[in-house]
Amino acid sequence: MEPVTEDPIASDAEEAQMFADIKYPLLSFEKQIFIDAFEKEALVIMAKGINYNNIISNLLWIYRDPANLVLVINSSDHEEKYFTERFNLTPLPTLGADREKSYLEGGVHFVSTRILVVDLLKNRVPISHITGVIVLRAHTVLESCQEAFALRLYRQNNKNCMECGGQHHTGFVKAFSNSPISFTFGFYQVEKVMRALFVTELFLWPRFHGAVIQSLKSRQAHVEELHVPLTTNMSYIQTCLLDIINYTVKQLKSTNRTLDMQEITTENCITKKFHKILQSQLDSVWHQLSTRTKEYIQDLKVLRSMTVNLIHSDSVSFYSLVSKYRTPEYAKINSGWILLDSAEQLFRLSRGRVFNHKQEFDPEPCPKWKCLSDLLLKDIPDEIKKKDGNIYKTKILILCQDTRTCSQLNHYLTMGSNKYLFYTAFKRDVTVNAVSSKYSQLKKTMPTDNIKKEKPATNENNDDDNNDEEELNLDETKSNYVLTLTQVASQSYEKEDNDDESMFEPISQMDNLDITQLEMEKPIICIQTFKENGCNFSLEKTLEALRPEYIILYHSDIAAVRQIELYECRKKPEESETKVYFLIYDKTVEEQAYLTTLKREKLAFELLIQTKSVMVVPSYQDGKSEEYFNLNVEHDDNSVDTRKAGGQNQQKEKPVVIVDMREFRSDLPALLHKKGINIEPVTIAIGDYILTSEICVERKSISDLIGSLNSGRLYTQCTQMCRNYSRPILLIEFDQNKPFNLQGHFVSSTDTSGADVQQKLQLLTIHFPRLKLVWSPSPYATAELFYELKQGRKNPNVQEALALSGDSTADDMNYERYNILVHDFVQKLPGVTTKNLARIMNRGISLDHLITLPQEELQTMMENKHEADTLFSILHTKPKPIDSNKDEKHFGKKRLTGKLFRSKK
Repeated sequence: MEPVTEDPIASDAEEAQMFADIKYPLLSFEKQIFIDAFEKEALVIMAKGINYNNIISNLLWIYRDPANLVLVINSSDHEEKYFTERFNLTPLPTLGADREKSYLEGGVHFVSTRILVVDLLKNRVPISHITGVIVLRAHTVLESCQEAFALRLYRQNNKNCMECGGQHHTGFVKAFSNSPISFTFGFYQVEKVMRALFVTELFLWPRFHGAVIQSLKSRQAHVEELHVPLTTNMSYIQTCLLDIINYTVKQLKSTNRTLDMQEITTENCITKKFHKILQSQLDSVWHQLSTRTKEYIQDLKVLRSMTVNLIHSDSVSFYSLVSKYRTPEYAKINSGWILLDSAEQLFRLSRGRVFNHKQEFDPEPCPKWKCLSDLLLKDIPDEIKKKDGNIYKTKILILCQDTRTCSQLNHYLTMGSNKYLFYTAFKRDVTVNAVSSKYSQLKKTMPTDNIKKEKPATNENNDDDNNDEEELNLDETKSNYVLTLTQVASQSYEKEDNDDESMFEPISQMDNLDITQLEMEKPIICIQTFKENGCNFSLEKTLEALRPEYIILYHSDIAAVRQIELYECRKKPEESETKVYFLIYDKTVEEQAYLTTLKREKLAFELLIQTKSVMVVPSYQDGKSEEYFNLNVEHDDNSVDTRKAGGQNQQKEKPVVIVDMREFRSDLPALLHKKGINIEPVTIAIGDYILTSEICVERKSISDLIGSLNSGRLYTQCTQMCRNYSRPILLIEFDQNKPFNLQGHFVSSTDTSGADVQQKLQLLTIHFPRLKLVWSPSPYATAELFYELKQGRKNPNVQEALALSGDSTADDMNYERYNILVHDFVQKLPGVTTKNLARIMNRGISLDHLITLPQEELQTMMENKHEADTLFSILHTKPKPIDSNKDEKHFGKKRLTGKLFRSKK
């Protein structure tokens, strides 16, 4: 057979036609990615900051026609909102029957994977008519997860039909990821993900790709790097902290020589992903680690938070943080670093940054503040003068890493450094006995009453160190601020900036920043985080809306730098060049962390390029032929039984397991299906899995087991199982990434230890002698166990299972109308029972609404006075402390028995 050659002229014409259909403009390298993704079923891995939103938008634009049915799965909430607004999509209905109509109407649908799995199993989706599935955040897809399950169900019923010579329409699968580092954890990770996605092609687009470099070089922003030197004290403190981190890492490695601690280095300790590295290395052996090792790990987190705070916080906040660790209480639980000379020097220097040699309050300002003021009040206005531009039409964007820094810069620019630092000292509860001369005037003007009122909202002093970014003050949760020059400053912006006077004033503080509504009479300064509320597209949207002439990167971030590069490339030729000021502390952990992140991404891509060059992808991996499923589904032993009428072949029915709807949050249904067991999704009241008409299984994870043992829910569930099934099983399933034991640190509940759980389980087995306890190390082991239990046994009857529950008339998917977290939370409240839960969820609007309801309305809603009283009291009655006198009597009795015992002697 001669090879079929494509006509180059025809293919060019097709390509030109395709780009004529494109709605959203693409850069040259993005066009190449789009062609690759459009023509092939592939996994596309792109560098951080090179977002795939325009490529996805154009794909969705091409398939938006109702004649197509395209499903987008595994999107984050921000991505779903972004694309839904862009294409004006209607969300899928909550009821199953309505969703079935929506699928038949075609178009593009964003669907949660759990709902899609149930709809595929219930045959609500016209699988043969699906044009394709687009998978976002592909690095999170593993063979055991729901996305892989949905894709397997889709591929099994949407593949080449051999009877019609493979002419039957086959849907596509296209997957995108922005996280190359995620593919470097574990063995053959990228091959596993590709197998789970049913794709045969891998496209890699690092920042160092030739096409990306060429495209971004066509138009570049003018970048000015400003290396800000640290103050002498800051430099010494940084050296002390790195010494202590180095010491802790060495101690950690010397006490755990058997563990693989290759990734735990001083360099990695200062990067953002350090906790994830630590967790992935030590999670499975956590229960085997000594107390000293756990102390070292905790201290590494504390030291990392100090290092980050030294660079990002002001001197007063840093001193307040460090002071928390100079206490006898912390010394007791500390691994020993607090006794080092470097630690003593750290405490002395951090105090020296706030108080002068006379012990007067005289804190040093952040070095970057002065640099920022100079840029805003001197350099940028001077540059605008040279260009003969209008300062009143200038827009400046300042980008920070977190909301705390946003708030800090907003206060600094509106209050001035002295006033802000004085205000912070009050807020952080720093003891100030004397102040230097420049602060004496401020003492009279500070609104101390207001500050005192704010103290209860300040969680700073009580927060856990590894979560220090989560515990924010109320005024530190804003992710954007808009300022302008004050009247005085706008008249004389050439003059030297006075630290005591604020040169800026707020225009407005908005949750949803709408730049178009702002007046253009004054210069606008917008302060924003790199990712507003964790949304990757927020910076891109701000750049497009604000179109700033000047961008100041107050912190360094790879993704932000690349988004600014792309923004500059997309500008029209007549638009002026953006000037970017890159503020970075010279020779510091900030610079090192930025370079480490770059290096890690580069190494990740190099590893992926190496993997791609030697990767063997079988032709059947796309799942479009029967071969894939024949190889991947286990079959029964087909040995012939000669006792049955001369060995005639018996037609075997496929094993079926009835699975409760709520169980689709776990990995087990996916793994059962992979084993070749058919899944029947039904809402059942008794048990989670019904294997046969006799065997009923209640599955519990460790956290769920502890909760239901404490609440008594498990007793009720076991009672129901034992009444209705002859072989009830309680399956206790562990996480495959966690140790397979109940002891030690693993049980995270504060009021229950491993011993308590064992005692309660013993009581359970005494009460229910027929109840079997099964311990499983992972969902994989459970799937294997279920497969063996099904051998040679008849399948369960769905109608019988529903009849036992008494809910056969209810809509299977009714529970989907509620937020799962809220549903589970309300279920655990005192006074809420299985009878009134549905009434509360249906008649209540929200948790906020439930709290405001008077007792009479609660009674009407729940239709039971006693239960309504219980719920009302738990929501509104303030808890009282335990009477201390009772305790004294209790201990008194103990002492009395002791005396009697001694007198008998």
